[in-house]
Amino acid sequence: MKLKQRIVKAAAFFAVLAFLGGCATTETTPKEETKTDEVAPTSSAKAESADDTYNVVRGDHLWGISSKPRIYGNPYQWPLIYKANSDQIKDADLIHPGQALTISRGASSADVDAAVQHAKNRGAWTIGVTEKSDERYLSR
Repeated sequence: MKLKQRIVKAAAFFAVLAFLGGCATTETTPKEETKTDEVAPTSSAKAESADDTYNVVRGDHLWGISSKPRIYGNPYQWPLIYKANSDQIKDADLIHPGQALTISRGASSADVDAAVQHAKNRGAWTIGVTEKSDERYLSR
């Protein structure tokens, strides 16, 4: 694909993300008000490295979820979320409102390094397609 076409595709994708991000909604429960970007621990009795759950809302993407201070505070760690949820995320560029994603808390420093390395060197991507580099990352 020519560079100009890649740039146009990327610009269109980020314009859509910006629009959807501005349209993101928050939900409340009748009993108590909660923010939808909060992470719910799977069990309060588990150790500090226990996994959490994040509920996807409209406008979310793995990069943005990973960058939240309550998640990892680093957008480049999004592959950790992708790998922990590979059973329900086929394309890392496409998640859906209502999905309950596992947030892995027990990743080793080698796992974090591999995730960041993948995020920084992933290469070209297309929405709706599982990229070969993502498949290689998942198979590690």
